[in-house]
Amino acid sequence: MKKSELVFVPSPGVGHLVPAVEIAKLMVKRDDRLSITVLVMKRPPLDTKINKYIESVSASISDHIQLVDLPNDEQTSPGINFLSSFIESQKPHVKNAVLKLQSESSSESTQLAGFVVGMFCTTMIDVANEFGVPSYVFFASSAAALSLMLYMQALNDEKNVDTTEFKDSDAEFMLPGIINPVPAKVLPSVVFNKDWHPFYFGNARRFKEAEGIMVNTYVELESQVINAFSNGKTPPLYPIGPILNLKGDGHDVGSAETNKNKDIMEWLDDQPPSSVVFLCFGSMGSFGEEQLKEIARALEQSEYRFLWSVRQPPPKGKMGFPTDYANPEEAVPTGFLDRTAETGKVIGWAPQVAILAHPAIGGFVSHCGWNSILESLWFGVPIAAWPLFSEQQLNAFEMMIELGLAAEIKMDYRKDFRAENEVIVSADIIEKGIRSVMEQDSEVRKKVKAMSEMSKKALLDGGSSHSFIGRLIEDMMNNME
Repeated sequence: MKKSELVFVPSPGVGHLVPAVEIAKLMVKRDDRLSITVLVMKRPPLDTKINKYIESVSASISDHIQLVDLPNDEQTSPGINFLSSFIESQKPHVKNAVLKLQSESSSESTQLAGFVVGMFCTTMIDVANEFGVPSYVFFASSAAALSLMLYMQALNDEKNVDTTEFKDSDAEFMLPGIINPVPAKVLPSVVFNKDWHPFYFGNARRFKEAEGIMVNTYVELESQVINAFSNGKTPPLYPIGPILNLKGDGHDVGSAETNKNKDIMEWLDDQPPSSVVFLCFGSMGSFGEEQLKEIARALEQSEYRFLWSVRQPPPKGKMGFPTDYANPEEAVPTGFLDRTAETGKVIGWAPQVAILAHPAIGGFVSHCGWNSILESLWFGVPIAAWPLFSEQQLNAFEMMIELGLAAEIKMDYRKDFRAENEVIVSADIIEKGIRSVMEQDSEVRKKVKAMSEMSKKALLDGGSSHSFIGRLIEDMMNNME
C-alpha cells in the first residue's frame, strides 16, 4: 500500500503550532496511509512555551507524526517587517528539511502528497511548487476572519481603496455570509497600517493558489459564512474544527508549574458550581497599573468569586511576551488581596483549558483569541468580550452581535503594542460585563450550552467536521495522482 507524506509548516507561535499538531493527530488517526512532518519555526525572541509544548507532546505523539525544529536565523530585519522577513528566511530550511525527509524514506513506498502552510506562511507555497506538490492553507482563525481578509484584499487590489482611511471612521461593511454590517472599529489594526499591508494582503492573495483552505471552525457555528464560500471564487473550504488541545497546558512542565496548577485546581474545587468568573487575556495580554486598579475595583463591586490571571507587561515601547510577577501583590491595589481573600484568587500564567473545564467556572472575561473562544464554547462557559489585538475585535463582534454567544466588556477596545495610548476601561463598565456574563438564566448562557453540545457532535463520527476531514484526506489523495 502506497503511503503519503504531508509536510505541515504552521505560522510561528504556539497558538498556531498546537492546532496544527492536533489536526495532524486527527488526520493520521483517520487514515493510516498518512504520515505528517510538522516543521517548527521558532522566531526570536524565543517563546519558551514552544519548547515546553514540543517536549511534552513528543512522548505521546503517534509514530506517524514527527516534529522537526528548523534552524533559527537571528539575522532578520527588526521592526514591522520582522515577521515576513523571518518567515522568508526559513524557506531554505524548509526545503532542506523536505529533501532530507525524501532521502530518508523509500520513494517506492512513500510519496510526498503536499504542504499544509499556515495562514501567514503562504510564501512556503513557493517551496511546495519546487517539489511539484499541491499546497493547502491552514487558517487558524474563524471563517469570518477569512472572509474579512479576502474582502479587504479585494478592496485594496481590485478597487484601489486605501483601507487606512477607515481608521476612526463610521464606515460599515457587508461581508459575505455575515448578516449584520461590520463596523470599521472592529477591523484588525493591520487594515489601518500601511506598513503591514504587504504582509496581510500578500498572504491573502496567495490563498487562491491553494488546493483548499482548512479552517478551525465548524458548520454549526459559522454556517452562513461557510456557505458564502461555495461560490467558486476561492479554493474549497474545509471547516474541520473545533481543533483543540484538550489536554490543555501540558507544556507547563516542571514541578513549580505543576504545584501552581495544583493549587489553582484545589482552590476551584472548594467553590460552588458556576460561581467563579475567570479573567485571562492570552499569551500576549497584559495591562498597566491604572487598568489593573479598575479591574480590581470592578471585581470587588461585583462581589462575585473570581480567578484572575495577571501578567506583567513587557518594558514600555518594547515588543515581547508578558511575564509573571514575582509577587502578584505588586500588581493589584494595596489591601485588595486581603479584602477578597475569601472570594478570589490572583494568579500568573493560567492553565486555561483545565480551568474552563472546571464546574466552578461560570463566566470568562476574555481577549477573544479564536482558540480561547473555541475552548469556552466547548466547555459551555459564556464569554465577556474584551479584545486586545489582531482579529480579536472582529471575533468579539461575531460572538456578540452576529451569534449572540457573548456578553460585552468593550467590543472595540484596542491595545496599543507600544502602550503609549492605553485607553482605560472603567470599573463600572467592567462590572456590568461581569454581571451580564455571570447571569445564570441569560439567553447567552443558554445559547452557549447548546453550542457546546453541537461543537462536540461536529467531531463525532457522522458529524460535520468529521465528514470534512474525511473529504479533505480523500481530495488530498486524489490531487496527488
